Amino acid sequence: MKIVETTQELNILCDELNKQKFITIDTEFVREKTYFPFICLIQVAWIDDAAIIDPLAQDIDLSSFFEVLKNKNVLKIFHSGRQDIEIFYHLSGIVPTPVFDTQIAAMAAGFGVSVGYDTLVHVITGVELDKSSRLTDWSKRPLQKHQLEYALRDVTFLIPCYEFLNNYLNEHNRQDWIKEEVEYLLNEEIYRPNPENMWLKIRHSAHSTRFLMVLKDLAAWREIRAIKYNIPRKSIIKDELLVNIASSTPKTPEELANVRYIKSDIVGGKLGKEILEVINESLKKPVDKDLKKAEKERHINIPNGAQALLEVLRLILKIVSEQNNVVDFLIADEQNLRDIACGHNDKTNPALLGWRYEIFGKYALAFRKGKSSLSYSTLEKKIVFNQK
Repeated sequence: MKIVETTQELNILCDELNKQKFITIDTEFVREKTYFPFICLIQVAWIDDAAIIDPLAQDIDLSSFFEVLKNKNVLKIFHSGRQDIEIFYHLSGIVPTPVFDTQIAAMAAGFGVSVGYDTLVHVITGVELDKSSRLTDWSKRPLQKHQLEYALRDVTFLIPCYEFLNNYLNEHNRQDWIKEEVEYLLNEEIYRPNPENMWLKIRHSAHSTRFLMVLKDLAAWREIRAIKYNIPRKSIIKDELLVNIASSTPKTPEELANVRYIKSDIVGGKLGKEILEVINESLKKPVDKDLKKAEKERHINIPNGAQALLEVLRLILKIVSEQNNVVDFLIADEQNLRDIACGHNDKTNPALLGWRYEIFGKYALAFRKGKSSLSYSTLEKKIVFNQK
């Protein structure tokens, strides 16, 4: 087992990695007590060998590995790589490229949504991976041999998974089917926290514009504070309490103390002071009508006449996804279906373009226009589309 603990060892390893057509990568990290993931191990494998890089070693500089991530001649393979890529982006400002994600590829090969690594390995190789080290605290040193072996299997078995899925996509002409998903994975914007948009992730039932403005500002304040001190946002204030505060809009410590579920140490401490400052500044702002529009976009109601059509479109999507052995989400999401049902954005709807149009979009449009129907073929033992 090759353990890399010095810059010199890493430079030698990276010289080897830069010669490969592809490498598999995984990381082990902890995140329970931090905003950003704290990297503890980097595992890499290639056709001939594998290694573990210890980023916590005292005498190690990861710069040469970051150069490998930038090498466009080396394909970087991950399984569900978003968090791994996020780690590398925040460490180096680099998004690895090019990338192949086996979880994304598996959706186009009939493995279902978000298939786990263990399941993928078992189906493709027949090997059932040992899960006994799954709950390891990877930040502790020294790590035991069985823990390191467990970590290494996350990249060694990724090689046959990649080879199987890549061959499948090539044989079925489906490389383009995952192109958009991979491009999204490589978009730097998704790894840059945007405090101004965090309010959109908070569930609530109030919809007044003033409430939304206060909630937006409180959520942004909480996010900025979490980033500054590198702590989880929920350790500052949980969503439910944030909603209660925004609903009450307290302007004094006494009013803040009356908010449901708030603790006295928050009211009397630095957090309470900051919360009141945020609210008072928010209340001084002119009403932002765009917030109401953004809120409505999350709760679009389907007209009565289109509701039944939406149900049929969901059925058509289910049928074609089963017939083509591909995850339905990869073809169209709920918003795509709603837009088709309401006749919105036909020219830009992803479900009505390219390969998605060929296997789903043309049937959806034909049904909406009354030019197609569904029936069950007893001969073929499947549901078929009948063009009028």
